[in-house]
Amino acid sequence: NVSESTIRRDLERLEVDGTAKRTHGGVFYTGPKPKLQHFDKIQSRKFIEKQDIARFAATLIEDGDTILLDGGSTTYELARLLVGRALQVITNSLPVANLFMGSETADLVLIGGYIHAKSGVALGPYANEMLNDLNCRQAFLSVAGIHEEGLFNSNLLLVETERTMMNSAEQVFVLADHSKFGRKSLSKLCDLKEAQNIIVDASIDQQWKKRISDSGIKLHVAGGETQSKDAGQKEAKATEKADKPKQNA
Repeated sequence: NVSESTIRRDLERLEVDGTAKRTHGGVFYTGPKPKLQHFDKIQSRKFIEKQDIARFAATLIEDGDTILLDGGSTTYELARLLVGRALQVITNSLPVANLFMGSETADLVLIGGYIHAKSGVALGPYANEMLNDLNCRQAFLSVAGIHEEGLFNSNLLLVETERTMMNSAEQVFVLADHSKFGRKSLSKLCDLKEAQNIIVDASIDQQWKKRISDSGIKLHVAGGETQSKDAGQKEAKATEKADKPKQNA
């Protein structure tokens, strides 16, 4: 029971406060994070880097795509950027699902199963069985560590569910800030070479850039370049040529 001008002013104020963001034909919530132990402890870590990674990942998604989002803190930032877009979204994350529940443009598929209390994600055999019947163009996953031996996460059930997610997707994108590199965690998700794409922030060091590209993985640097195995070989040859001493005439 108020005028459009009043609503417009209210939305402008909410945008200034960072609580909402207007889009064509609507508005979506951008306020505080979910009140879950997982987000309270983890979401604030490397927050700027996570936002950079999420913004880059959002550019890879086209309207009408069917995508899968796991329950990581970086994938949550990606989900926030996708609200209001015409997508089919599959997720095992209650916080991510909550972002899309009121959307008139997105079709939401929520994976069921055992709910992990700290993160609000569905895990276990029921979640895996449902994922086995679904297909998506892109899956966006978070990990706890990326090491020479492979990709790792801290929950055994989560790793099993993420393996099923990888099998359900045409393309897999791992979202990880630079602090995850060189680290292992409780359970191994897959070998390093099985990660098709990794999106990282610009603070990744050159050694890991070369190691990833040599593994045949496409490395996307948010705010930087996309580096494949061929690009890494060219960079190594250029460095070798520059370091080679000139022969005397």
